[in-house]
Amino acid sequence: MALLAFVTGCSSPPPAADKDAAAHGAPVLQLEVDAPRPLKALLSQHLDLARVNRQAAGETLSEAELERLVAQAPQQARDLLETEGYFNASVKAEATPGQPPRVRVTVDPGPQTTVGGVRLQLAGPLAQAADAGDANATQARQAFNTGWGLPVGAPFRDEDWSRAKALSLARLRAHGYVAADWADTLARVDATAHLAHIEANALSGPLYRAGPLRIRGLKRQDAQTVHNLADYTPGAPATEAFLLDFQERLQKSGLFDTATVTLAEAPADPAATPVEVRLSEHKLQDLTAGVGISANVGPRLTLEHVHRRPFDAPYTLRNKLDVAQLAQKLEGELSTHTLPHLYRNLIGYSVSREVSDTDTVFSGSLRVGRAQDKQRISRLYFVEADRSVTKNALSTSTSNALAAHAQFVWRQVDSVLLPTRGQVWTGQIAAGQASSDPGSSGPFSRLYAKLDAFHPLGGGWFGQGRIELGQVISRGDVVVPETLRFRAGGDESVRGYAYRSLKPQQNGVDVSGKVLFTGSLEAAHPILPRMPELLGAAFIDAGRAAMTWHELHPALGYGVGLRYRSPVGPVKLDLAYGQDVHRVRLHLTVGVAF
Repeated sequence: MALLAFVTGCSSPPPAADKDAAAHGAPVLQLEVDAPRPLKALLSQHLDLARVNRQAAGETLSEAELERLVAQAPQQARDLLETEGYFNASVKAEATPGQPPRVRVTVDPGPQTTVGGVRLQLAGPLAQAADAGDANATQARQAFNTGWGLPVGAPFRDEDWSRAKALSLARLRAHGYVAADWADTLARVDATAHLAHIEANALSGPLYRAGPLRIRGLKRQDAQTVHNLADYTPGAPATEAFLLDFQERLQKSGLFDTATVTLAEAPADPAATPVEVRLSEHKLQDLTAGVGISANVGPRLTLEHVHRRPFDAPYTLRNKLDVAQLAQKLEGELSTHTLPHLYRNLIGYSVSREVSDTDTVFSGSLRVGRAQDKQRISRLYFVEADRSVTKNALSTSTSNALAAHAQFVWRQVDSVLLPTRGQVWTGQIAAGQASSDPGSSGPFSRLYAKLDAFHPLGGGWFGQGRIELGQVISRGDVVVPETLRFRAGGDESVRGYAYRSLKPQQNGVDVSGKVLFTGSLEAAHPILPRMPELLGAAFIDAGRAAMTWHELHPALGYGVGLRYRSPVGPVKLDLAYGQDVHRVRLHLTVGVAF
């Protein structure tokens, strides 16, 4: 029985061939490789026989040099094949005289070696902490043991062997064991049985814990804001997630153009490792303008102004004007920079005008509140005063409300910009007092919930679903403002129908509803293997707003579309058929909003 041993640092294949190489003259030999794919490509690229034409530059190859190359070819081929797990390959090289001479390399690779057993061991402070029940250490050890990249039965290839070792260390370091390294790794290959038995022993090293902040790049903004965005207690494990979450909060704050967060190298005390923050600030003010067209509201012009430190105080002031064919809106917000525990205090306003087929709605609101934005959950608590005026062919109605609101968004997705797996839950609760003319005054409450779900379906397919429910609870003659009621239809609602067109009628006039239901199912698949970011999709939507659940009869819309997974989020172009209106509509959206 033949036994071969591979230890850390085993040789790697020769460097890749120069793709741009071209003969500077007639080829000095013609190489033919008879081997299964992709082994043929490997040998055709890396054998010395394959490189001779590029290196000879048109010079004549001597008979002695040709004999040397042919004699060395079998052993070179076997060395290359071993990197792919073929340890019993039979290789023959033969030269045929001619101008140029022809060399044929014939390969019978034999069975590919697979992993027959894996023995992983982990020692050091991590193992001790895991045995004592520490949660972070337990997760790190579990990731080390279950995430090994060369399981039993997998082909034993040099590239996969190196990748498995590197990824295992990366998992330990991601949990804060930055100095983790291999004590030794060994792969015993039984070439007769075609099995590789793996042994790997790792030393965790100490757990690195976050110490003081070292901030560089501040010019106008406050260091206290950076400390608030860090949101950690000294001594917290310096995990990869901790560093990335902190960096993402800095980038999302709107104050910094670039932000990087790293641990200091070679700290004097790993239990108090300095956290280095490098920042480049945004300009104090920005004014942006945009033009476009929306299937919902038609051509549009947008102007937005942001001041990141008005009155030289740690606040952000935003004002945005959005003018479209069917909707115009002016809104603004003054909010503090991030406070301790990731809270912000804010005051905001909005004034809008929306035109539908049967009415025009003027709305205004003023709110005062407090927000908290964390990695997985966002909260917003506020008190808001609302007023709406609705004009139609028959009358004009007004409604006012003062209410307390709570909104929550809970995310568990693999990517906020381009999600493919996970769920996002959105919930809203409001209660207050409303008055209307015509109508009367009285209390009301408002409930709203939405679930967006994403899941791979296998075979390259991606599934997506949505369900949305809402209800306003009030006495029959109490009408809450338009912004608190519901309408359905449009890009992110029920495709195949005009924006806000799925609504109830009272006395022959369209009004907003007190209950809402919408749902959607979609499947998408890449159109071309070489362009996985471009997908085709098929979908079906359903929903409507109504005055009562008994009166709610969902309208159906279905169709096909294109998806482009851009760096700023998905771009979606849909052609949808509205079953109730017997019409086809085009819908275009960019990004996802959670």
